Parts: sequence; structure tokens; C-alpha cells
Amino acid sequence: MTGKAGRVAGKQALITGAAGGLGEAMAWMLAREGAKVAVTDVNLKGVRALAAAINAEVPGSAFAFEHDVTDEAEWVSVIDRAVAAMGGLSILVNNAGIGGDLKFVETDTLENWRRVQAVNIESIMLGCKHAMPHLRASAPSSIINISSVAGLAAAPGMGAYNATKAAVWMYTKTIALEAAKGDWNVRCNSVHPVFIKTPILDPFIAMAGGDEAKAHERLSRGIPLKRIGEPDDVAYCVLYLAADESKFVTGAEFKIDGGMLAQ
Repeated sequence: MTGKAGRVAGKQALITGAAGGLGEAMAWMLAREGAKVAVTDVNLKGVRALAAAINAEVPGSAFAFEHDVTDEAEWVSVIDRAVAAMGGLSILVNNAGIGGDLKFVETDTLENWRRVQAVNIESIMLGCKHAMPHLRASAPSSIINISSVAGLAAAPGMGAYNATKAAVWMYTKTIALEAAKGDWNVRCNSVHPVFIKTPILDPFIAMAGGDEAKAHERLSRGIPLKRIGEPDDVAYCVLYLAADESKFVTGAEFKIDGGMLAQ
């Protein structure tokens, strides 16, 4: 489905970390379903290429912005420019994130810890804070925070990542309650993917000697559906949460994990 007949027709979305992977898939999904999309990333060349490709298929629907999500002043500037370009803001997808270094507690560094905190959770606070007035003005609106199964189940050597993704989960609930009790008509939910075929799996592929198939096989051993996910598996969930069809859903967490956490 493309154009004005789509499930998010007339809505305006800002998606961080959109130069590739999950963010790119979400941008395509929302644009094809009728939304205007502002795609942001520190990789300006990447989001410009994405916006151009989307506009070639759905003319006038995509806008690209360079964006360091750890910088508060950039959040204010990017949101203001995105709102001006799209005519409002009714969907915020906080997707930007990093894995950080795989470190055990005795070898972790404060530098690594703070870097992961800044990108994975502080950026979400900044996004919610500065987008909220625009989301309220364009209501009904939706905030979708991309967490991870790592925010619900821990693993050795992933302390910084686990901590930030768990923080995203709980912060999402706080925002959902504030918005609901304030009668703002803004919903907030979190999405928790397991291993998805994106560049975040590159370290695991490297550990498998560069053998992508071998790495995927190893990563899927604990997943009941016996495979890792595709970016669209997450993008379809984001589409549902962005659309008004999920109007009674807020403060919830959606596991996109092939049944992993059901065991």
C-alpha cells in the first residue's frame, strides 16, 4: 500500500538512526503507508540517499537531517526543521542505538559505559522532551522507543547495553503514564527485537571468522522459530504502533523475538 490510502496517511514521523538497518526499514514502511518521514542520522550521506530513494517512489514524502542524538541543541534544531518540512509531528521513533564494547564488569570502562548511556537512553529522554509539545499539537500521536530483548533478559559481558535497554523499557512506561494522565492523546510503547539482520550483528559475524551463515546459525540456536529476524519484522510492529488502529495501546512492550523469551 502506498500514498494517501495507507494506514498512517496524513501523519508525520521522525525516525532516528535511519541511515540503515531497522531505521531504514521503518522509514520505507511508514512512507509506503502514507506518512511523511524525517529520517535522521549522524550519517548525513546515508539518510540523504534514503530520502531520495523514498521520494522516487513516494514523491515529497521524505526529508533528511544530520543528527547527533546525544546533542540537545541538535534535537531542538532537527525537530523544528522536521516540523516545518512536514507540517507537524505525530510519530516519534527513537531508533538510534549502539551495542558498545562487549566488556565484563572488571574490564568495562567508564568511557564505554557513558557512551552507550548517551546514545541508547539519554537520547530518548531528549527526543521525548523536545518532541512532546509538537506531538501534543498533532495528536493523536505515538512515540515508539526501540529497546531490545537485552532490556528484558541479561547476558554476560553486556552490562552497559543491558542497563540502557532496560532503562528504555521503564522510561517508556513513565512517558506513557504522564501522557495518559495528562489527557495529551499521545501514546508511548517500546519494541524489543532479538537478533535482526542489520549491521549490529557484524561483531558476531567477525567472531565466526566472517562466515555470515555460521554466525546466524549460532545466534538462532536459542530462538524457537529457528531463525534470526528481518528488518521488516520490526517495521511492521512499528507501523501498527504508529497507526491509530493501536489507539488503546500504551505503556506496553512488544517482543519481536521468535519466541525466545517465552521459554
